[in-house]
Amino acid sequence: MASPNKADGQTMFSWEGKDKHGKIVRGELRAASETIVRTTVRRQGIMVSKVKKLSSRGGGKVTDKDIALFTRQLATMMKAGVPLLSAFDIVAKGAANGAVSKLLIDVKTDVETGSSLNQAFRKYPLYFDQLYCNLVEAGEQAGILDSLLDRLATYKEKTQAIISKIKKALFYPISVLVVAFLVVALIMIFVVPTFKSVFAGFGAELPGPTLVVVAISDYFVANWYIIFPAIGGAIYAFLYTWKRSVPVQIFMDKVSLRLPIFGAVIRKATMARWTRTLSTMFAAGVPLVEALDSVGGASGNYVYREATKQIKAEVSVGSSLTVAMQNANIFPNMVIQMIAIGEESGQLDQMSGKVADFYEAEVDDAVDALSSLMEPMIMVVLGGLIGGIIVAMYLPIFKLGAVV
Repeated sequence: MASPNKADGQTMFSWEGKDKHGKIVRGELRAASETIVRTTVRRQGIMVSKVKKLSSRGGGKVTDKDIALFTRQLATMMKAGVPLLSAFDIVAKGAANGAVSKLLIDVKTDVETGSSLNQAFRKYPLYFDQLYCNLVEAGEQAGILDSLLDRLATYKEKTQAIISKIKKALFYPISVLVVAFLVVALIMIFVVPTFKSVFAGFGAELPGPTLVVVAISDYFVANWYIIFPAIGGAIYAFLYTWKRSVPVQIFMDKVSLRLPIFGAVIRKATMARWTRTLSTMFAAGVPLVEALDSVGGASGNYVYREATKQIKAEVSVGSSLTVAMQNANIFPNMVIQMIAIGEESGQLDQMSGKVADFYEAEVDDAVDALSSLMEPMIMVVLGGLIGGIIVAMYLPIFKLGAVV
């Protein structure tokens, strides 16, 4: 197999130069040599100043969003009658991310040397999961690869939209909390000590709230070089452990479903992914028992993954999907009723797709409502926190004024 950086005898180069207006411009180009890069760029009216060969893993990082976009482009081209290898070539050359271009050329090279498309994808499990490869294999076997890629692209796009909504819901309060902590820390380290030096000349006992704020300020001033690294280190260690420790991931998955306010949004998003995956797999002709393998993993939550394993075990011995889901005891009644109708009518893919549509809309509404709710709540918390500190600092001045 060709290396990621020299597929088709070509190498990815980055270049830098100045255009006709003297503006510095940069870009990337795949070519056989540095000379060809300079010649090609010069023809565009750019004076090249620097050309650098990218490392074998350079050019950025392949994200789920990149894979979703590639899938949509590939599906569109195949539906338009473009041959598979030509479609790969066009998408690879048009990719803005160099890492995506390298990945696609590697896959194309595997297909050219005799591998089926799903076999080529399976060599890169970091980017193409089991669900993705199984659907591509089903499309190849049935001769409807273009339709399956189109369905797969829709699935990836909707999944990405759900993840984006959840991140949006969590980002705002977390960012405000970080800013609030920094503001309070700055007040404690720089502002409160100024008031403390003024209070020292009063010769009277300070009010309780003022003493508390001054004590906290003294601690911050004395230990700021420990507090900030400790908090940063703790957050990094937690995120690092969460990413690599299965027990921690299981614990966080369980806790996330029980969170006040956010738990309901996460549960709806998980339900949307679960039913969307089931709809996509079943519509592709994948047998139900095999489809449940991908459904559990795609849910993104340990609780639902384990419940799906139980459902699969019951379905494999003859139980209906509806009964197995009832026994799992984590699915809302509406979901079970819709799945029951789908099983009875032979339209399980359509019914589960409708459930996914419903929960995706629910997530949209929940995130919008959450954003509207969080703004006044955060303002109240911040106002109470900052206002409390200011009042505590001015209490001695008010007390002195009353005496005078």
